[in-house]
Amino acid sequence: MQKFHVAPVPRIGGVALLIALGTGWLVLWLRHSPLHTAYLGLLAVTLPAFLSGLYEDMSKQGGLGLRMAGILLSAGLGWWLLGVQITRLDIPVLEAALRYPAVSLSLTLIAICGVTNAMNFIDGYNGLATAVAAIMLGGIAYVAFLLGDHLIWSCAIAGIGACLGFLLWNWPRGLIFLGDGGAYLLGFLIAALDILLVARNPQVSPWFALLLVSYPVVEMTFTVLRRTSRRSNPGMPDAAHLHQLIYKRLMKWTVGSSRPADKLFRNSMTSPYLWLLSSLGVIPAVLFWNNTRLLQLSTLLFIAAYIWLYRRIVKFRTPRWLVVRDRQSHKDRQ
Repeated sequence: MQKFHVAPVPRIGGVALLIALGTGWLVLWLRHSPLHTAYLGLLAVTLPAFLSGLYEDMSKQGGLGLRMAGILLSAGLGWWLLGVQITRLDIPVLEAALRYPAVSLSLTLIAICGVTNAMNFIDGYNGLATAVAAIMLGGIAYVAFLLGDHLIWSCAIAGIGACLGFLLWNWPRGLIFLGDGGAYLLGFLIAALDILLVARNPQVSPWFALLLVSYPVVEMTFTVLRRTSRRSNPGMPDAAHLHQLIYKRLMKWTVGSSRPADKLFRNSMTSPYLWLLSSLGVIPAVLFWNNTRLLQLSTLLFIAAYIWLYRRIVKFRTPRWLVVRDRQSHKDRQ
């Protein structure tokens, strides 16, 4: 998280999200819904990933190894107990290999770990990761509703509600932060629901699951490749994420101002750019959820658009229609 705040800000937003998701289970239980057991099981397997991140938020001593262990434990429990398993890829060469449980387990662990960490990668500005999560959960909820998958639909709707409630406090003022625990909670929930939707519904193309999370996954992959090419530690933070470049080079109205209020405003107005970018992956995923060829094409187009935008900003050739200039905004905030 970028440092723009003059007062301490709590980093335990994940606790609020977990309470909200738990309230969703309580509603199902009070209504005697048969879904409440599976819903509770999903929340339970999320706990190792969430707690490993929360420990880091509160103690600053967890370390990457502990957090990775928590995510892998959650993914393994989901695979074993809830059927959160990748069994289809719509890639002929790999379909046969997925028949072996060890291959399915390995790929599932990699996918869940990747998406969970990717959500933490994009958690850099007020409202960014949480709103992106709500957008992706909206895509999952819509397709689940079309297919009549009430479990996935219920979990996704509860997740959307939790995100929107958190956003009231996080964006634009940044009164509370998501923290590693919150980012891991949302990342794991999205990954698990994404995989479950494909596993439980043969009509859904597995490329829907990939395109839906394309923004955080491409951001993380591109970041790791960039750092590796520079012979730096892929796990060490830098200031070259796409959202950081947008903050530094597109938010023109506060350039040169060091006032905390201006920096906070600039922080919060960075996020909508990435909400739009994430939607460029989610919208075609929702439109073509059962068409593998169009989903594959949309995935390639999204990757190309990300690289094009990143390169244009790096080379100081940002398209003018993306640059917001407001000469009066600084005066209005005096």
